[in-house]
Amino acid sequence: MLALIAGQGDLPRAVLEALPEPALVCAMESSPPDRVAADHLFRIEKLGSFLRWLKAQGVTRVCMCGAVGRPEVKLSRLDLPTLLLMPKILRALKRGDDGALRIVIGLLEDAGLDVIGAHEAAPALLPETGVLTQARPGDAATRMATLADAVSHRQGLEDLGQCCVISSDQVVAQEDARGTDAMLGELPPVPGGIFYKAPKPGQERRADLPVIGPNTAVGAIRAGLAGIVVEAQGVMVLDRAAVIEMLDAAGLFLWVRERDA
Repeated sequence: MLALIAGQGDLPRAVLEALPEPALVCAMESSPPDRVAADHLFRIEKLGSFLRWLKAQGVTRVCMCGAVGRPEVKLSRLDLPTLLLMPKILRALKRGDDGALRIVIGLLEDAGLDVIGAHEAAPALLPETGVLTQARPGDAATRMATLADAVSHRQGLEDLGQCCVISSDQVVAQEDARGTDAMLGELPPVPGGIFYKAPKPGQERRADLPVIGPNTAVGAIRAGLAGIVVEAQGVMVLDRAAVIEMLDAAGLFLWVRERDA
């Protein structure tokens, strides 16, 4: 049986809709999902008991999807099974996003659970390589994408965001902790520029794999960009048909691209 540990945003809904089988939806009380209903809520102070509960339900595989904030740990609420896990939990809370996810995945695996990525649970969310729209990128877009590769690499090494906006040979915007929608929402008009998104170098892809969706398309269109570039096999597209329809109507391209070596 598969359990989704669901966070906020559209990804949990998209994964559930694409799954070939029913799944048990679980979530942290501090970050409940806002697009799907949770079957079970748990607290970080009861994580040990929650892992045992999953096993008792017959869960063998776990998929983490959606945004989850870092919870506050109240030591007075710890139960005994979680007390034994506290050194790793506290270490995770002090790490950057990717380091924290690796520790959480390790805790799940130590409990005998197989951790899979959202793209593995619902492979249809990963688009095929190529240009998916009527509009196509030209030489200028290719040069901007090459620059974005380097910008993305630097962002990843600093454990920052997964996307940026490039115009000509200039970096116009870079994602911060507030996320993609906030970056695009504050973006001034950038005619002819590109929006670029890719995983961080060495990113743990079983959690936090980048996504784009209709909100991304709206932001790119509003900013007057020429198109969207995402890394092949590294970025999921939610509501793909709607995204392509919106971009086609506005004359933007969607390029699912192999990153330059």
